[in-house]
Amino acid sequence: SMTKPIISIVALQLIEEKKINFEDSINLFLPNFNNLRVLNENAKTLKETKTLKRQPNIRDLLLHTAGFSYNFLGDIIGKEYHNIGLFYSEKTTLEQEINTLATLPLLYEPGKMWVYSISIDILARIIEIVEKNSLQKILEKRIFKPLEMNNTSFSLNHNQESMLMTSYHYDNLNKKLVFPNVNARYISNYGYPVHSKTFARGGIGLYSTADDYLIFANMLQTGLSKKGYQILSYDMLIKAIQNNIPLNYLPFQIKNFDIEELEENVFEEYGWGYGFRVNIKKNKFNNMGEFGWGGAASTYFFVDPKNSISAVLMTQVFQGDINLQKDFYNYIYSNI
Repeated sequence: SMTKPIISIVALQLIEEKKINFEDSINLFLPNFNNLRVLNENAKTLKETKTLKRQPNIRDLLLHTAGFSYNFLGDIIGKEYHNIGLFYSEKTTLEQEINTLATLPLLYEPGKMWVYSISIDILARIIEIVEKNSLQKILEKRIFKPLEMNNTSFSLNHNQESMLMTSYHYDNLNKKLVFPNVNARYISNYGYPVHSKTFARGGIGLYSTADDYLIFANMLQTGLSKKGYQILSYDMLIKAIQNNIPLNYLPFQIKNFDIEELEENVFEEYGWGYGFRVNIKKNKFNNMGEFGWGGAASTYFFVDPKNSISAVLMTQVFQGDINLQKDFYNYIYSNI
């Protein structure tokens, strides 16, 4: 999921270039969504739908307020994503997956709540359409080349493949690492091909290194590359790293379908910007404004502009022990 902030930055670039607007409806670019419907409140089946009050827009996609869900969430839309195998394949194109998605209703009216979702995949497909190019080439041109992120891509060459780490799942009950094929609905079962030149996703799938991702995180301090090349204007960056969702949607949480209640909500202090969690509460570290995101394999990054800190934690363990991120975070702030 640390793919998502990179896609979000490209979308913000296009907004700055006036190629798209925050308020543009998604069906402006994706006519397959013209007949999109939404579930009735408390619907028990996918047939219980009604006409949308409005189409989701670009802003909704960035904010996860568009009405979509995720395969691993506990609602009936997430379950249907799983049933039809949405995004599980290593062989489908982004276009094919988004066309499949267009046949399903929304979970809720756009703008009415925050639900972590596949919305950034839709955003990525819109980016392809607007730029008339593949996502792989767009990211290379707009992000990876100017930032010299030479080890970040959707596919690996022979030298890069030799660096690829084996992924695991953390068995919390038995306190040991196992291979990731634990449950078909877990995000570890999405397709992650190594050599496919046509594979691209907006919400998952990029391979990277800690060094490369730290380059990206450092850019988020100013919007500039190390050599002074502007990736994003400072004005747009400031908009992106503020809370942009209503306070009554907070605190947001992300909960797997098989979890009844979270033991702890790690997002308690956070709002949501255009692609990032954003710290909005006073705490012992006095670091309001710190922002970032993480990934399913317990990857994690944060940027603290006030203290000029960028930090990246890379692991390869799905559903890893959350204490690793906490210790990482606490150790850094305890040693400022």
